[in-house]
Formats: sequence, C-alpha cells, structure tokens
Amino acid sequence: MACEHPRIRREGETVEAMIVLYCRKNHHPKGSLCDECRSLLAYTDDRLTHCPNKERKPTCANCTIHCYSEPERSMIREVMRYSGPRMLLHHPVLALRHLIDRIAE
Repeated sequence: MACEHPRIRREGETVEAMIVLYCRKNHHPKGSLCDECRSLLAYTDDRLTHCPNKERKPTCANCTIHCYSEPERSMIREVMRYSGPRMLLHHPVLALRHLIDRIAE
C-alpha cells in the first residue's frame, strides 16, 4: 500500500485480507493469489491510494463516491459477501477495527 495515512492503510490491509481469504477458499491457488484476485488487489490498492477523501475516508460501504468501475465493483462485492462474515474468525483485529471505523462514521 503506497498511501501512508493510517486510515487508508488499515482499509487496504482489511481489503487485502478479504481478497486473500476469498481466493484461497474459492480459487484454490497454492500459496499465492490467482491472476484475477491479484488484479483486483492491485486495483483496490490504486483506488485507495488515489482516494479523494484521504483521512476523512469512510468505509467503502458508506462512501458517497463510487470509485470502482462496474466489473471490479461486482467482484469486490462478491469477495466482501464471502469474506465479511469470516473475518471475525480469520482476522479478528482487522474485523473489529473495521467495525469501529464504520460505527465512528
């Protein structure tokens, strides 16, 4: 993640963990992300790096700016739908910090 703002960095870590969890359980790669998920991760990193909200950035679900193009938006929704409920089990700290960020908005 290229951006140094803690809020953006944390959002990037959360999205990365969700993509990794999704890819490992649905695409079965051996130790790394598949090409599709690697591309989605690079796309999300780019979108977060260029986020116009910077430190005021809400969670993506509450953001008024839809910065993802339609194919990536559909894919990230699928990733979040699968990974979201599993984050508390696999990445409890990231999940709780994300919930706190969402509530604090």
